[in-house]
Amino acid sequence: MDFIDQLKQFASRVENLKDQIATEEATKTSLILPFFQLLGYDIFDPTEFVPEFTADVGIKKGEKVDYAIFQNGIPIILIEAKWCGENLDKHSSQLFRYFGTSKAKFGILTNGLIYKFFTDLEEPNKMDEKPFMELNLLDIKESLVPELKKFHKSAMDIESVFNTASELKYSSLIKALLTKQLYDLEDNFVTYILGEVYDGKRTKATVDRFRVIVKRAYNQFLNETMNDRIKAAIGQSEKAVQEAAPTVEPIETVHNETEPQGSKIVTTLEELEYFFAIKSVLKDVVDPSRIFHRDTESYFGILLDDNKLKWICRISLNSAQKSIMIPDESKRPVRVQVSDVNDVYKLQQQLVEVTKRYL
Repeated sequence: MDFIDQLKQFASRVENLKDQIATEEATKTSLILPFFQLLGYDIFDPTEFVPEFTADVGIKKGEKVDYAIFQNGIPIILIEAKWCGENLDKHSSQLFRYFGTSKAKFGILTNGLIYKFFTDLEEPNKMDEKPFMELNLLDIKESLVPELKKFHKSAMDIESVFNTASELKYSSLIKALLTKQLYDLEDNFVTYILGEVYDGKRTKATVDRFRVIVKRAYNQFLNETMNDRIKAAIGQSEKAVQEAAPTVEPIETVHNETEPQGSKIVTTLEELEYFFAIKSVLKDVVDPSRIFHRDTESYFGILLDDNKLKWICRISLNSAQKSIMIPDESKRPVRVQVSDVNDVYKLQQQLVEVTKRYL
């Protein structure tokens, strides 16, 4: 089984267990230790995986970090563990103190669901305030899997990982900045765009006037890019099937009229565009992995947790007039006419309110 398949299988286990875990110790034994086993470390070997590693901090003696991973007798990774229900944002300072007192090159802060990876890119022997990589097992970004694999015992090379840490850190910050612009365009971003395409003076009034245009163009660009990739992926799949299919002489087929001729449901690229747009507008409300779609002959449904009782909206694109139906508080559908996928962003408030009612 490939590493990514092992990781996804483990993530499914974490999803099933997380709501049953009430303490930090249970988080460690049920989620965190198995994760490092997955990375190839012998958690039962005290010379390799050291629990309660002593990391004296200044005048404080006997300070202990939850775990330390050793390589050739030297600590290379410090691990601070928290209960799976805790927010990690307020705990990095504790790992920060430990980091400067050891020879470890990496620090990991985790609650068993999220793993934040730190190092000292900005100042030697002083842990950065922001992680260079963050892995969420409930929403695995496949682009991070090769980077995580570098932390596997069989592949662990400190210098190699450190050299890619800088690129990872700034790539994630850039993606976060671009994502933010989808919802709340900053003046600096609009001003930069205008500097490339507009010859007039970039006054505040001009920036305000172009804000809607820039946001619409930005969203259209992302949608069109996604659409092109979907088309390319479908084209490659069809080509692969055609190439793999054996060459046979065509024969005449007679259908029995009493037998079903197959489903009439065809999920279109346009429907998928709407699906991804809705996942985008709900990103700050619910984990995107919880948003599903179900296609029917009469509409394209968007559901929370793949539960038909938790329908967020129903999209109809087959008629002359496109529309989105959104349930009111009594779950009665309210139809809203739309012209294209960009209208999804105008309905963000209604979609968010519906989703929150199911949480």
